[in-house]
Amino acid sequence: MSNTTDVFKQETEQLLTLYSLKEAPPGLIAGFTTKRGGMSKDPFTSFNLGLHVKDQHSSVMDNRKKLSQLLNFSLASWVCAEQVHGSKITKVEKEHAGLGTEEYKDGIKETDGLYTKDTDILLTLCYADCVPLFFYENGSGLVGAAHAGWKGTVKDIAGKMVRTWEKDEGINRERIHAVIGPSIGSCCYVVDDYVLGYVDKALHTNSSKPYKQISEGQYSLDLKELNKKLLLQAGVKEENIQVSGFCTSCEEELFFSHRRDMGQTGRMLSFIGRRS
Repeated sequence: MSNTTDVFKQETEQLLTLYSLKEAPPGLIAGFTTKRGGMSKDPFTSFNLGLHVKDQHSSVMDNRKKLSQLLNFSLASWVCAEQVHGSKITKVEKEHAGLGTEEYKDGIKETDGLYTKDTDILLTLCYADCVPLFFYENGSGLVGAAHAGWKGTVKDIAGKMVRTWEKDEGINRERIHAVIGPSIGSCCYVVDDYVLGYVDKALHTNSSKPYKQISEGQYSLDLKELNKKLLLQAGVKEENIQVSGFCTSCEEELFFSHRRDMGQTGRMLSFIGRRS
């Protein structure tokens, strides 16, 4: 059953957008795509936006052009990254516009976090269960996005974005807003002791754990809750964090899921930017 009271609302068949954002900077546009309403064929049916999953290149480009029209953001203003499940964060400027929009290898290298203060730049990252993180701050106009699978999460890419904005951009962490988007939920995400070791190491506090043991050496992990705890640990105010209830694995009609689809699947895309 679709979550109809989420921080994301469905605008079109292909598109969920963030709404009711607190203290959003002017011209902010942000959201997440679905798997529906595109040109790709099985197993990438149908709105696959990932260039790196062995889909027909022409189909992916048709889908990207469709999204650019829906958002009224030309592909020449998109910035994409070569995502490696790390925690590298890159500041994006006008000179980066268009990188990775037509060829995956041309994206910003080995990067899972992007941010900018420039207008008319659309930051984009791809997902198929990992956690999309969105960041913004009203006074500076800064916007950012991060891709947080379990590896990027335990490397604290969420907290690293906050610390980068504070150190390099002079932003008070208490003014930063974060949204945790649709990803695989604890209902569908089982991990082992190896992963749990990294999770426990990432959490410095003695707060409740974002996982439950379900059998010997097996745990259901709430990646969204873990990212929230890391944002709080980095000093973001709890009232400035919003969390989507969508599970990409459960919502089979809406989303691709790497785990549910046994690795043969497409990619959704997160996007955030500001129009001038």
